[in-house]
Amino acid sequence: MKLNPIHRRTALKQLGLSSLSLPVLSQSSNLFANNGKKVVPKQRLIVMFTPNGTIPDQFWPEKIGEDFEHKTIIKPLEPFHDRMLILRNLHNKVGGDGDNHMRGMSCLLTGIELFPGNVMGGGNTPAGWSKGISIDREICKHLQSKEETRTRFGALHFGVGVQDTADPWTRMSYDGPNQPVTPLADPYNAYRKLYGNGREKKQVLSILDDLRGDLDKVASKLPESDRKLLIEHTKLVNRMDQEYAKGSSLSNLTAQPPELPEGLRNQNDNLPQLGRLQIDMLVNSFVNDFARVATLQYTKSVGQAKMNWLDIDDAHHTLSHEPDKNKEAYDKLVRINTWFAEELTYLLKKLENTPEPGQKGCMLDHTLVIWTNELGKGNSHTLNNIPFVLAGNGFGFRMGRTINCENDAHNRFLISLAHAVGHPLETFGNVALCKGGPLDLS
Repeated sequence: MKLNPIHRRTALKQLGLSSLSLPVLSQSSNLFANNGKKVVPKQRLIVMFTPNGTIPDQFWPEKIGEDFEHKTIIKPLEPFHDRMLILRNLHNKVGGDGDNHMRGMSCLLTGIELFPGNVMGGGNTPAGWSKGISIDREICKHLQSKEETRTRFGALHFGVGVQDTADPWTRMSYDGPNQPVTPLADPYNAYRKLYGNGREKKQVLSILDDLRGDLDKVASKLPESDRKLLIEHTKLVNRMDQEYAKGSSLSNLTAQPPELPEGLRNQNDNLPQLGRLQIDMLVNSFVNDFARVATLQYTKSVGQAKMNWLDIDDAHHTLSHEPDKNKEAYDKLVRINTWFAEELTYLLKKLENTPEPGQKGCMLDHTLVIWTNELGKGNSHTLNNIPFVLAGNGFGFRMGRTINCENDAHNRFLISLAHAVGHPLETFGNVALCKGGPLDLS
């Protein structure tokens, strides 16, 4: 027999638990379940994307194995050393239409070629959308196919500084061939998608209560001829009250949504604040079990953000084209990529400091976060040595090390992600690039 939320709260009070625990523990169907079934830990996936390649000699550890050092760019991640896995010498070998930025972005999670198209890439290389689904959406569909892992949204896609333009440089998630997924770049739109009009409901219900009280006060003072109109108004108020009381409410969330500042626009100089808001909402959506899969996309491939908050007024993509001997550009790119690592660290700390609802440990114990890029190095536009930094214990990989992937195609890594959630795909994306099956990350 399962208890409904009200009975769970009563049971919690009878157990002598404090009111602080009620919002979280009352949501747990496992705490009072008596069916004897084993509680299956939740698994979550986050893919964080940052653009324009990295600076290899300030990013990649020299050593393979557990005793690896944190170079300048990944230094902020040092507190998570034992929960990190860095994949070296893993290549995006997908060829075909489009330039390397296009294929780097739109083949990153799909592992398959782009359709021919009329979006002109660099060097007169046109292309269209990807020919296949992305691994995040594939895993989402697998989880949504089972009642025990199905959630309200399945997957959520957050953007930071992603503008309205839609092309292969701006989309990394695909729901299928020719089906790019648009990230939620405006935190206010993301808020409305996640929490609906809960706050507005609360305000309207308060107004309706006041209005009902006013109607009651004047009822005895109106002549008989006007009471029909009053009755109709009262009926309308009651109908509105019932409508607004339906559906989800902010009061029954495991965790309340973050506060949004007013008037924060999706503009370049607001990227730091926008990013933190999106991370807060992403984690909150996981706490409330709205989704088990999410992406967090910072700008786009060929992104031209100007990191003024780092005292850098050059456009990011333009800087990434500078030769290595340009020491000023080199130093700025190191600072930019280090800032991205700091934002990842904020996300990891948020997950680490958030208890896992209804289970032991923290949310980072049940989540795998992947930080990646569309290029290995910006000024060479190489698709070799794509950065893949994994953090968290959600997929059962052996962490606390860096491994040499021996120049494998990244399709093998995508297959590994599917296997980790019990989805034993034999191939993913381009079949010819899947030889060897999933990487051994155990």
